[in-house]
Formats: sequence, C-alpha cells, structure tokens
Amino acid sequence: MSVAKVISTIHEQTENGISEVYLVACGGSLVDMYPSKYFLESEAQKVVTGLYTANEFVHALPKRLNKDSVVIVCSHGGNTPESVEAAKVAKQRGAHTIGLTHNKEAGLLKYTDHPFLYEWGADSDVKNNPMAIILELVVEILNVTEGYAHYEAFKNGIQKINGIIVEGKKLVGPRAKAFAEKYRSEELFYILSSGASFGHAYGFAICSLMEMQWLNAAPIHSGEYFHGPFEVTDKETPFILMMNEGRTRALDERALTFLNKYAAKVEVVDAKELGLNTIADEVVEFFNPVLFYSILCVYREELADIRNHPLETRRYMGKVAY
Repeated sequence: MSVAKVISTIHEQTENGISEVYLVACGGSLVDMYPSKYFLESEAQKVVTGLYTANEFVHALPKRLNKDSVVIVCSHGGNTPESVEAAKVAKQRGAHTIGLTHNKEAGLLKYTDHPFLYEWGADSDVKNNPMAIILELVVEILNVTEGYAHYEAFKNGIQKINGIIVEGKKLVGPRAKAFAEKYRSEELFYILSSGASFGHAYGFAICSLMEMQWLNAAPIHSGEYFHGPFEVTDKETPFILMMNEGRTRALDERALTFLNKYAAKVEVVDAKELGLNTIADEVVEFFNPVLFYSILCVYREELADIRNHPLETRRYMGKVAY
C-alpha cells in the first residue's frame, strides 16, 4: 500500500481526524525521524508531534496517546527490543501503528498495522529509504488533516533528491579522502548544524563516529554554539559544519564566520554548493538531512578505510549483555 493510501485509510478510521503523531525509534532510526518532527513542528497548526527514544516512550508514555494518534516506529533490523515494545504499547492503547524495517521477518511487524519494508544499500534510491519515507508519511498526514500548500513542491523534491545526491557524492569524493588523511589521528570531533539537520549532527556524532569509529564526538546546534560551546573553539579542535539551505542557513553562516576566525580545523559540507537549491525554496529545508546523510556516509567510509577500522566493528553492541 502506498504512503498516501495508508494515511488516507488511517484518517478515515479516526473519529476526529489524526490528532497526534509520535515518532519512536532508537539510534540511527531515531535520527531518521528528526526531519519529520521538524517538519510537523514547523508546518502543522493542529497536529501535535513528539519524538521519542523507544524505551522512554515505553516508560513515560504521553498522556495524549489515544485512538486518533499515529505512532510511527522504525527499526532497521526490526527486532530492537525497545522499539518492538513501544509498538506493542502503542497498539494496546488503540493507536494506529506504522512500522518501518528492512527485515520482512521482523518482530516489529507483529504490532504494526501498516508495515513498510524499505530499501537499503548503496544502490537504493533514497526516496525508498526510511528518512524519506517517514517524511512522506508526515507530509501526507498534514495534507489530509489540515492541508499543505506546498504539497506538490514537496513531491517534486522527493523525485529530485536522489539525483542531487548522486552528483553530490561525486563532488565530495576527493574532499572526503583529504579529510580522512588530515584527521585520521584525531580523537574528538564537534558536529554543527541547524534546522531539520540538527538530528543528523547528532546522528553523525553518535552513530558514525562514536559507534562505528569509537571516536569521541558531540553535536552542537549552530544557534546554541554562541551560548556556551564556542568557548572550546581553538586551532587544534576539529569541527564539521553542515550548512543548510533554507530558513536556518543564517545560523550556520554565523557559526562559520566565527570558526573561520578562531578555528583552523573546519570541514564544511554546504547543501547549496551540492545543488540542493534546485528544490523549491518553500520545502528545500526539509531535504537538507536527506542529502547530508548520504554525503557524510562518503566521509565516514574514507575515515574508516584510512584508520583501518571497518564501520561494522563493535565491541559491545550485540556482543555483551546490556
């Protein structure tokens, strides 16, 4: 069933229309949901949204959760215990559950009213990856509940984004190699961004660097940088800045101006330079993180290669009791 059909079906089954959307997952899957949270908080006037790490959703269930709520749960392998339990709890409360996974045998599907098996891998079209699918789901929810003036512009953006990413990867390839060579011995990185992309600043820190490379890292919102974090800025500390297209670009530009003056190790990944501005101004900001995820994957692969630390290497995850 298509995204539009699923949301239409749910909307028809509610008594008063979809009233809340809860985005629930863990780790990288939770990161994939941040753009959708940002979109609804930005564009919705009535629909309430919440972003939850799954175990917190289970232990601190929102009182608003009801039969007119939609709970979207994502788990790549489909068997993350906390995420499966979150879907179970949501279903017990009568909410409509949507589950996304790459595994057709996933335990998550047992508690999912509407399943989506997404594509994954280097050759997949990003519009069929979880971040884009979840974004489409919430756009459809907004459109059927309140109407969305830029619906067609968004749909056009979904069709364009994969081509933009393909060309962007070609452009950053040499830069990513140079980045890896320059920073191969660093043990700490600060990741800056804003708007819909702040979730990916968090994601690149906790997943790509901390989990996959065992490196210390921390995300910093570009707007918050000047309210404490900029005091650690010096010529020896590496910063990665994701420059957005759209309304929050001014925040990133302000951070860059300061970094150019007081820092020396700064890597800038600019959505404008990578061609994202070919998407309509009214919706472009929501596509920044879709682009940045794929582009930063090029960087992390080069870093993993030069450090001889494969991205799949773990010492705790899936190996010890936790």
